[in-house]
Amino acid sequence: MLSFFASMPGAVAQGIIWGIMAIGVYITFRILDIADLTVDGSMATGGATMVVCMAAGMNAGVAMLIAFAAGCAAGLVTGIFHTKFGIPAILAGILTQLILYSINLRIMSQKANLPLSVDKYNLLISLRNLPNAILVSVIFVVVIIAVMYWFFGTELGHSLRATGSNQNMARANGINTDTNKIIGLVLSNGMVALSGALLAQYQGFADINMGRGAIVIGLAAVIIGEVLLGKIFKNFALRLLAVVIGGIIYYIVITLVLKAGLNANDLKMLSALVVAVFLGIPYWKRKIAEQRTAKEVDG
Repeated sequence: MLSFFASMPGAVAQGIIWGIMAIGVYITFRILDIADLTVDGSMATGGATMVVCMAAGMNAGVAMLIAFAAGCAAGLVTGIFHTKFGIPAILAGILTQLILYSINLRIMSQKANLPLSVDKYNLLISLRNLPNAILVSVIFVVVIIAVMYWFFGTELGHSLRATGSNQNMARANGINTDTNKIIGLVLSNGMVALSGALLAQYQGFADINMGRGAIVIGLAAVIIGEVLLGKIFKNFALRLLAVVIGGIIYYIVITLVLKAGLNANDLKMLSALVVAVFLGIPYWKRKIAEQRTAKEVDG
């Protein structure tokens, strides 16, 4: 238990960083009602771009902006595949993800791993200084949620929500749903790449596989946040905060399980099971309520 509590700051820091990625997943999964698998590739794109830009002499702030732009470009490709080529969203994301694997290798000069040492570069966060990493990550979360709250309160933001809620009704009201899907995918993957850039700084390297399984972690954070805090956090900004808290809870649980002796190779399986259970909870609640109603009617 002492070892678990000692590892808590690291779990919280990682949870916040991945929570930013989960906000990107929330935009497509909940707002646009699209299952986007691009994130497994755009996460690594953000990390790779960050490392290469820092190695070229750029400061961390500029490198973060370029990483965000690279993620936006990845989302744009998925959006074009989906809306202009008529490819189903889930398949469009898989195609872009495959393309990004080759592009990410090119960004990293055909190397699967690139270091980003805090001793050599002036990084925003590092696992060597966990209090600072948590503080900076929290600041990023606050700024991102504030910007998202403002954006989705604008006319364009409301049209994106309408597109996800009912495409036919949105079109009937003169909304260009294809354009809105592209904007949503661009914004989502830009957020994911930003998270990847932070993660590369935190862990001190970028890896070609650093985004593998990111969609599962993102969904876990979204679902955990909704199930545990959905009835309390009604405001849109609070719902985004719940997603980040879901990411923190996810990593705390993962850390606890690892400390209990789980083989690290089984983490992907555990993550998938966690998502499956939390996705099933609303269904089970609904079935139980239906059974109770049926009994009351029969009685």
